[in-house]
Amino acid sequence: MVDAHHLLAFCTMSLLLSAVPGPSVLFVVGRALAHGRATALASVLGNALGGYVLVVAVALGVGSLVERSAVLFHTVKLLGAAYLIVLGVRAVHASWRGRDVAGRPADAKGGEGTAGSVRAGFWVGVTNPKSVVFLTAVLPQFVDREAGHATAQMLVLGLAGALLQLLSDGVWGLGAATARDWLGRSPRRTAAIGGTGGLAMIGLGASVAFTGRAE
Repeated sequence: MVDAHHLLAFCTMSLLLSAVPGPSVLFVVGRALAHGRATALASVLGNALGGYVLVVAVALGVGSLVERSAVLFHTVKLLGAAYLIVLGVRAVHASWRGRDVAGRPADAKGGEGTAGSVRAGFWVGVTNPKSVVFLTAVLPQFVDREAGHATAQMLVLGLAGALLQLLSDGVWGLGAATARDWLGRSPRRTAAIGGTGGLAMIGLGASVAFTGRAE
């Protein structure tokens, strides 16, 4: 159904883009620094799921609505930015509360649990309008029109991209969590690292809010 050459080209592009530190990577690294390995990996899963929902939206034609509507684009963008800032503030608050506690402050899950971390990653992924615009512009280019079933082809291509993102972001998350464990040998230092992760998410949220198309 999907041309092998198109699939290989799309996977190569997706892998290269996933490996470059962008908003997705910065979000995962921030979560890893703030809360540790378990939260980072759960967030990676949620982010990939949210990203695939955008693939489905693009395949069904919904993505073009976001691309064409400046109001809808900015509404989704601001919702995503606000959520990132809330997550960052929560991480900073948790690190501040735990700065004098023995052990790792607000360590693995930051009070969210695995399901909560997956949810957080999902909402960050699904409220990224720039991904919608990118997918709307790029994904159809890898569809073999002569083979038919364009929607199904885009769903398969998008799934391959989501799996590669899952792998790439997982590596970034594990790396950041390992660095956190290595550097955070004291409660105060671990709290400072967690606060840094929270500040990174706040900065990312602000960046998302104030950048993008102006029309």
